[in-house]
Amino acid sequence: MIDIVLLTLLSAVAIAIIRMKDLFAVVMLSGIYGLLSASFFVAMDAVDVAFTEAAVGAGISTLLMLVVITITGRSEKTTRHNPFPALLIIIITGGLLIYGTLDMPYFGSADAPIHNHVAPRYINDSMQEIGIVNIVTSILASYRAFDTFGELVVIFTAGIGVLALLSIVRRPVDDDKIACINYSMHEQHLVVRIVTKMLIPFILLFALYVQFHGDFGPGGGFQAGVIFAAAIILYAMLFGLSSARIVINQPFIQLISAAGVLLYSCVGLVSLLNGGNFFDYNFLSNDPIAGQHLGILLIEWAVGCTVASVMIIIFFNFADYREMLQSNKHKYNQESS
Repeated sequence: MIDIVLLTLLSAVAIAIIRMKDLFAVVMLSGIYGLLSASFFVAMDAVDVAFTEAAVGAGISTLLMLVVITITGRSEKTTRHNPFPALLIIIITGGLLIYGTLDMPYFGSADAPIHNHVAPRYINDSMQEIGIVNIVTSILASYRAFDTFGELVVIFTAGIGVLALLSIVRRPVDDDKIACINYSMHEQHLVVRIVTKMLIPFILLFALYVQFHGDFGPGGGFQAGVIFAAAIILYAMLFGLSSARIVINQPFIQLISAAGVLLYSCVGLVSLLNGGNFFDYNFLSNDPIAGQHLGILLIEWAVGCTVASVMIIIFFNFADYREMLQSNKHKYNQESS
C-alpha cells in the first residue's frame, strides 16, 4: 500500500510538472518529487540512496534552480512547435530500451546473477576485506572507487563549465557600501536572520557528522558536501551576496574544488606506486584493513571538499550573473529615461 501511494503521488507530481507554465511552481514540485523519491527509496531499504536524493534532488537542486529562475524569468513562454518529431524520437528510444531489457532476468528473480554472485560476495566478504560496517560505503569507496572517481570528475567538470560560461570580472566594492548593505539586510526579516545564524553552525556540524559517519551508517562525502554547501548558500540568500563574499573567498573555494580531485587521484597513484592496483588501498599500509580505512577516509574527504566547493561555485556564478544583468538593465533604463 505504501509503494502504491508513493508511486501514485510521484506520477501525479510528474504530470503536474509537465503541465505547469509557472517555473517557480515547477521548481517547488521538483523538490516535492525529490522528497517523494527519497521516501520511496527508504521504503525499499535503500537509505543511502534516499539520503543522497533528499540532499541533492530536493535540497541543493531546488536552491540552484530558484537562482536560475531569477535570471530566466518565472513564466514559461509559449512557443509554437510541432511535438510529433520529439514524440517519435521518444517512442523509438523507449522501444529500443525495452528491447534491450528483454534478455535481463525478471525483477526479483532468485536466479538473477546479482542474487547469486554479486550481492553474496559483498555481503559475506566485505567486512573481512574492508572492515567497514556500512556495505554501501565499502562498495562505493573501495570496490567501485574508480567509478566514484569518474563521478567526482564529472562534478568538477560541471563547475569548470559554469565558471567558463558565467564567470565575470567583479569590481571591488567599498567597505562603507558593504556595511550599509549588511545593515539594511539585518533590518529586514530580522527574526529569520537571527534564527538562521543560530542554525548554520549546527548545519555545518551535521555535515561533518555525515562526512565521518559514512563508515557506520548512511552518509559520505557526496551528502556531506551538499549539506555544507547548502549552509553557505542559505547564508548568502538571507544576508546578501556582499556579506557572503567576505566570508567565502572565491579563489580559495576554486582551489579546494581542484584539490579534492587531486587528492582522490593521488590516493590511487600512491597505491599504484606501492605495487598494487589503482585504488587498491591494501597497499597504503602494512595492515590491509588499516590501508582500507585510510584510503576510504581520504577519498571521502576529497569528495566532500570538491562537491561542496563546486556547489558553492555554481551558486555564486549564477548569482553574480544575475546581478550583472540587473545592473545592466538598471543602467539601460536610466539612459533611456
